[in-house]
Amino acid sequence: MTDTVSSPAPSELPAGSAAVTVTETSTGFQLFPDDRSVVAMRVDGQLLDLARELQPGTVVEPVTLESPDGLYILRHSTAHVLAQAVQSINPEAKLGIGPPVTDGFYFDFDVEQPFTPEDLTAFGKAMERIQRSGQRFVRRVVTEEEARGLFAAEPYKLELIGLKGPAVEGSADGESVEVGGAELTVYENVDREGNVVWRDLCRGPHLPNTRPIGNGWALNRSAAAYWRGSEKNKQLQRIYGTAWASKDDLRAHQARIEEAQKRDHRRIGAELDLFSFPDEIGSGLAVFHPKGGIIRREMENYSRKRHEEEGYDFVYSPHITKSTLFEVSGHLDWYADGMFPPMQLDELRDADGQVTRQGVDYYLKPMNCPFHILIYRSGARSYRDLPLRMFEFGTVYRYEKSGVVHGLTRVRGMTQDDAHIFTTQDRMKEELTRTLNFVLGLLKDYGLTDFYLELSTKDPEKYVGDDDVWETATNTLAEVAAESGLELVADPGGAAFYGPKISVQARDAIGRTWQMSTVQLDFNLPERFGLDYTSSDGSRQRPVMIHRALFGSIERFFAVLTEHYAGAFPVWLAPVQVVGIPIVDDYAPYLAEVLDGLRASGVRVELDDSAERMQKKIRTHTKLKVPFLLIAGEEDRAAGAVSFRFRDGTQRNGVPVAEAAEIIRSSIADRRQVLTAEDVA
Repeated sequence: MTDTVSSPAPSELPAGSAAVTVTETSTGFQLFPDDRSVVAMRVDGQLLDLARELQPGTVVEPVTLESPDGLYILRHSTAHVLAQAVQSINPEAKLGIGPPVTDGFYFDFDVEQPFTPEDLTAFGKAMERIQRSGQRFVRRVVTEEEARGLFAAEPYKLELIGLKGPAVEGSADGESVEVGGAELTVYENVDREGNVVWRDLCRGPHLPNTRPIGNGWALNRSAAAYWRGSEKNKQLQRIYGTAWASKDDLRAHQARIEEAQKRDHRRIGAELDLFSFPDEIGSGLAVFHPKGGIIRREMENYSRKRHEEEGYDFVYSPHITKSTLFEVSGHLDWYADGMFPPMQLDELRDADGQVTRQGVDYYLKPMNCPFHILIYRSGARSYRDLPLRMFEFGTVYRYEKSGVVHGLTRVRGMTQDDAHIFTTQDRMKEELTRTLNFVLGLLKDYGLTDFYLELSTKDPEKYVGDDDVWETATNTLAEVAAESGLELVADPGGAAFYGPKISVQARDAIGRTWQMSTVQLDFNLPERFGLDYTSSDGSRQRPVMIHRALFGSIERFFAVLTEHYAGAFPVWLAPVQVVGIPIVDDYAPYLAEVLDGLRASGVRVELDDSAERMQKKIRTHTKLKVPFLLIAGEEDRAAGAVSFRFRDGTQRNGVPVAEAAEIIRSSIADRRQVLTAEDVA
């Protein structure tokens, strides 16, 4: 079986478990004979089956089912059971790949007809029978010749056997041939009588047998998928599933999925009339409607204000440029696949049609950084000018494949809140610390508060510059990250071609992780563009460049906030902050006067004086997630008051107009999330 993910990094042992040292030749079964929670072991960082023989002196860490490593193995094993079940019902199905992935697994099959929901039900029942039978997962080392004999009827497995080798492991297309690493291995499912009932190419490891799979799994759906992820290859059928250590864990996961679906920004965007993707414009290109435009404007305006306070200068750059700029920056060498095709412009011809001046290739910009570099280079710079902080809401264009485009989170046209900071090397760490603190503070202002950091380091196959420069940059970023006090996670090989980066990862209201801001340290682009400044001793020195995107893109951040708040934006971001609802038409003029006073102080208000019944109006605007509904009848008008109704349906009656106005204005100024009457108590 081919895995598209690598084994997880070593994880901490659960409380109560500890590494053991082997005193005599033994297996994992002998080391942990009475602990059924142990399903595998880790030796020298490598996950192994419990059946593997160990030599004296080996230090062994137990792997339990509920641990991250254990869940990885559980999902790996469940994928095998799925494939066995499919072939037990459809013997003509040919096996593709079937790796564990985040929260689950999938398996690809070559079949005559696409799978139906009824097929998935049948496969699930067959899986239950296999799981209860307690088949053992048995590892077997084979030669290439043996493997070809065993899988003579499996063309995709034969292809993988042919691809196996060091040059393919971890190849550029992201697929490593998980058929045994240094050895070619097969895993066989063996029944209680010792008969091999099914097998697959696989590196492993696996559970001791099918019983620990338990009942914490489910098949989710089927979909089409190209063999080895290439549109040049045949389209197969993929079945997705999930697997957890217990039924309760499965139900909790399914509840999270259900909640995530309720919060899907695409659905909420349509319900609240925020944005759309017209077919006439093209895939991955959004238009923001008036209400979405208000939210976006408020997001941008607050960011501008905070950047001004932090000492950034606003700049602007065009959407297209000659190819020369991206040749110098290196983007055409390293990022061309992510750019739209060039437009050839500026060609001149004479009256006879002969070319008198050759055309030039222009590109839609995928990045803003080269433009900011040219602004820096436009004049002489002194150490007194540094740090120079440039900021732009710059729209960029990236050619995402159609299968990757997803709502506002993965688009082809996006606006980045992009900043580039030019500083001296001796102030580099200070500026990085300041930048990270600014980023975290601004994200908190938008309501995200749960963070960890990811350090992306050099890709050995895709980088420019000297190794010692990369080492200095990486070590500096690591120090800044460590001093922040936040958890730091390694991302080996994840850096851009020009320098390492810190990514701020934020958890939303339901615990999902989103990559937010990035802070990248770059010694290379200043070198490529020949940037310099006059130092205090009069010498010419090279500045250090810091790339910083705070939201990542406005579009993606808009999606994240929409899902984080489930469309119930805090008052300051809500497109309509207050709706006035008269009990009967007679009180509409009174409410209009109240709303006029709020509008004069900058509050976004509407009066619903439609012919609908009051209760219908309340339901309508509650569904639209308006923060405050102001209701007025005879008692309110007589007392110069209003009744507050909040998003959760709670209400405060008889609130004097002046007090109501103060509640609304202070909620906006404090950027508060108001859902209930208690939130403004």
